[in-house]
Amino acid sequence: MNEKYPDTPATRFLKQHKIAFAPFLYAYEDHGGTRVAAESLNLPEHAVIKTLVMENELGKPLVVLMHGDRDVNVKTLATEINARSVHPCKPDVAQKHTGYQVGGTSPFGLRKPMPVFLERSILDLPLIYINGGKRGFLVGIHAHDLMQSISPTTINAAKTPHA
Repeated sequence: MNEKYPDTPATRFLKQHKIAFAPFLYAYEDHGGTRVAAESLNLPEHAVIKTLVMENELGKPLVVLMHGDRDVNVKTLATEINARSVHPCKPDVAQKHTGYQVGGTSPFGLRKPMPVFLERSILDLPLIYINGGKRGFLVGIHAHDLMQSISPTTINAAKTPHA
């Protein structure tokens, strides 16, 4: 693989924490999401992990890491994290919290610390592909490295999206 890839807060975080990663670049499409990334890179969408920025009822931000082919059941999530309610942030609010443009949000190198929640079944995957901090850029890492570097809380809040 070519060593030319974007220098982002996420790649700097990974290097600083000595986490091995493989860079994957693809042609970003607005609203294409993990499906486009998976198809472009010939990866299973289940292993392409979404970084979702949400807020609880008090407006406190949180990050949810979810399989690309699953949605978050927000009621289940709220129950699991002892919140009254949880909803996705508006794009400008998400960018303010994370420092990343929507579509390029990474759980690594966030602008400000916030709790990170990880769908438990992601840990069953040998390799995961997660945003590297720029649209059209994923990094392949081992799931256990994700656990060690950002210490997310595991949850069971996945639901299969309606086709």
